[in-house]
Amino acid sequence: MGMRENIAGNLSRVRESIAAACGRARRNPRDVTMVAVTKTASVEAIRTLVDLGVDDLGESRVQSLQERASELAPTLAELAQAGRSVRWHMIGHVQRNKIKPLFDAGVEFVHSVDSLRLAEDLNERAEKIGRLVSVMIQVNCSREERKFGVAVGAATALAEMVASLRYVRLVGLMTMGPLSENPESTRPAFARLRELMDDMRRDRVGGPDLRHLSMGMSQDHLVAIEEGATIVRIGSALFA
Repeated sequence: MGMRENIAGNLSRVRESIAAACGRARRNPRDVTMVAVTKTASVEAIRTLVDLGVDDLGESRVQSLQERASELAPTLAELAQAGRSVRWHMIGHVQRNKIKPLFDAGVEFVHSVDSLRLAEDLNERAEKIGRLVSVMIQVNCSREERKFGVAVGAATALAEMVASLRYVRLVGLMTMGPLSENPESTRPAFARLRELMDDMRRDRVGGPDLRHLSMGMSQDHLVAIEEGATIVRIGSALFA
């Protein structure tokens, strides 16, 4: 089997699994965005995935996003001329000294804001270049010490402060489930993030743009969708 056929088959299976999970949760599959995590893929494989209709690409390291964005720039520029927009998502931890290269690479979504200082630095850079950047607050719902993210109890206060920034658009919350071979073990963390979002929306925190739940990866995205994920981050299931 050639690379294109393999990736097309993987993509079809992922889309079918997303649709099935949405069916179980009585949700519309169109309400779930798949971000293809490209860190293990070749440039040719990523181009193939984009050619198959995937418009959202993600990286967990700033340097990797820079490299991928540069390698794919000609392809994405051609698509832009044809009226199609492919968006870059930063899904991993961001060091404050890496913000300029992140913007230089054309990032549109930052899923991993976990401090006011980071949000303020993103806002400052966005103001300098005259555009908005969409962000999500990363919440450590599993309470694991080695994970990044703000504590659940501090998330609402941070959201209120981030939402006040002029060039940062707060669009949602993100979490990572505990690493486990059993996807069901991630359900409590995902359910907690959904509950937190419900509380914020009820209290009108963050404004009307606060609607996304970024949670779930290749191994646990079905559970995440059942618990309300609007963005799932898929890597190995696409490129294996």
